[in-house]
Amino acid sequence: METNILLESGTNELEILEFRVGGNYYGMNVAKIKEILTYKKPTPIPNGHPCIEGIFMPRETIISIIDLAKCLHLEPSGDESRDMYIVTNFNQLHTAFHVHEVVGIHRVSWADIVKPDETINTAGAGVATGIIKYDKKLIIILDFEKIVNDISPETSLRVSDIAQLGDRPRNEIPILVAEDSPLLGKLILDCLHKAGYSNVTVASNGKEAWDKLKEYKASGDYRKHVNCVITDIEMPQMDGHRLTKLIKDDDDLKEVPVIIFSSLVNEEMRRKGERLGANAQLSKPEIGSLVAAIDDLVGKNSENKAS
Repeated sequence: METNILLESGTNELEILEFRVGGNYYGMNVAKIKEILTYKKPTPIPNGHPCIEGIFMPRETIISIIDLAKCLHLEPSGDESRDMYIVTNFNQLHTAFHVHEVVGIHRVSWADIVKPDETINTAGAGVATGIIKYDKKLIIILDFEKIVNDISPETSLRVSDIAQLGDRPRNEIPILVAEDSPLLGKLILDCLHKAGYSNVTVASNGKEAWDKLKEYKASGDYRKHVNCVITDIEMPQMDGHRLTKLIKDDDDLKEVPVIIFSSLVNEEMRRKGERLGANAQLSKPEIGSLVAAIDDLVGKNSENKAS
């Protein structure tokens, strides 16, 4: 089953693949999915992580398989004839997720996806990024980046890239970051601080970031509050493409540089971002490249930069 569903840019909509693991229903953004394949017994890897079921090799590419039932502490499949592999492409990685049934694809609005509260995602430890009610049942949108990061931490932000930058002058350029993952939001904040950018505000989704931008605009001089916006793509309430479109369509805010920093930056997503007017687009592991993009767009020419 190939997935190649194209949506218009900036509509705040997405396609969700609904699937089942155990007796629960979960969702994944179709933009992450390369293909869906019938389950076949994988080749086990000795001394591998407990959640890595093994590997397989479709089309001459070796792909690791993550057993979602083990990751989510659920019962294994009782009928492997219905099991499937969801092969994904994000964070510059190809990974397959073993699920027990693929239900279907639904087109929904990010505005209808509710962000889990702290009782579900305590201190960012949970793996749910959103919840949506569809066909009288609750579908939990999983944080697949966190699942992969917990298994293989080196796949997350390359924090070591920041250490290689060496000592940098302190910089008070106001930067607004839209990132729904508490873990990644803190990592990005810490990395930017280490890179000298000390005036950073983090919003938990695109809507919260847009509300802040409207407040800044109403204050009379938004430049005192924001000189650059960094946004993820996948976020509940409002995604990064919609946020970018709103900024670039606004006569007052359109000159604010927007950097899309997302695990979903691939060829197709890059074309969407370009159409919306994004000034730069980077894949999430490349935190060093993010700092370079900020330097290029606003850092070098800022009057606020310390000498």
